[in-house]
Amino acid sequence: MILKKAVFPVAGLGTRFLPATKTIPKEMLPIVDRPIIQYAVDEAIEAGCDTLIFVTGRSKRAVEDYFDRSPELEAELEAKGKIEALEAVRNIIPPHVKVLFVRQPQPLGLGHAVLCAQPLIGKDEFFAVMLPDDLLDGHPTGVLSQMVKVAAEHGSSVVAVEEVPRNEVNKYGIVDPASEDGPLIKLQGIVEKPPIDQAPSTSAVVGRYILHASVLDTLEHQPPGSGGEIQLTDALVHQIEKPGLMGYRFGGKRFDCGSKRGFLVANIHFGLK
Repeated sequence: MILKKAVFPVAGLGTRFLPATKTIPKEMLPIVDRPIIQYAVDEAIEAGCDTLIFVTGRSKRAVEDYFDRSPELEAELEAKGKIEALEAVRNIIPPHVKVLFVRQPQPLGLGHAVLCAQPLIGKDEFFAVMLPDDLLDGHPTGVLSQMVKVAAEHGSSVVAVEEVPRNEVNKYGIVDPASEDGPLIKLQGIVEKPPIDQAPSTSAVVGRYILHASVLDTLEHQPPGSGGEIQLTDALVHQIEKPGLMGYRFGGKRFDCGSKRGFLVANIHFGLK
C-alpha cells in the first residue's frame, strides 16, 4: 500500500474566529511563523504524499496564493540578500509535489467535501484526509507516517483516535471497538456525536484518515445524516467490511486549533520548540 494523495478540506467559514476570518481563511492563521495549513502539508509530504488536493470554497483565494510562487517577492528578497527568507518562501512545497484545487460549491458537510475530490482519486487506491484544525505534533514521526505503517501492514483503512473525557464524547465521532492490541483498535462501528450515556467508548476520531477509494462511492449515494450534512463518519462504517477499518492511538500531541484556547496553546508549544 503506497499513499500518494492527501485531501485537505478547507472550505469552512471559521466562524469561531470571526471577525478575523471574515477576510483571512482560518487555515491561514499563523502558528508562530507558518499558517496552520503548512503543518498538515508538511506531515503529508513526510508520509510520502506527492499530490495535495485542497477542497476550497468562496473567499479561500489566500490558500491558493500561499501555495503559488511569488516572483516579485522572491526577486526582492534576493536583491536584498535575504537568503534565509528567500529559501523559506521558495520551499513551501518541494518541486516533486503537485498542488491541486477543487471547489466545494455548498457547505454540505465533511463527507461532501471529501466527495468533491473524487475525480482526482483512483478507483482502487488509498488516500489521506487531513483536517488542518487538528494540529498534531507527532512522535517519533508525523502522525500520518505512523498511520501509513498500520495501513500497509493490515491492508485496511485507518483513522487516528485519541482518548477524550467521557463528558466530551458528544462532540466527536466515537469508535466502537471489536478488539484492541496496544495502540491498534479493530473497529466494529463508529457513532457520530453520541449522547454521553450511549457512547461505546471514549476513543474519539480526530482529523487524520487513510481511506480506500470505495468510501467515495459510499458518499456519492449517502443521504444526509447528523445536522443535515453528509457525514464522513457514516461512510466509514462501510469500510469495516472491506477493506477493514482500524483505529490507531497515535504517538504525539494534538491541538484543537478550531478553538481559541487550542490555537493559543499550539502557538506557545511550537514557539517554545
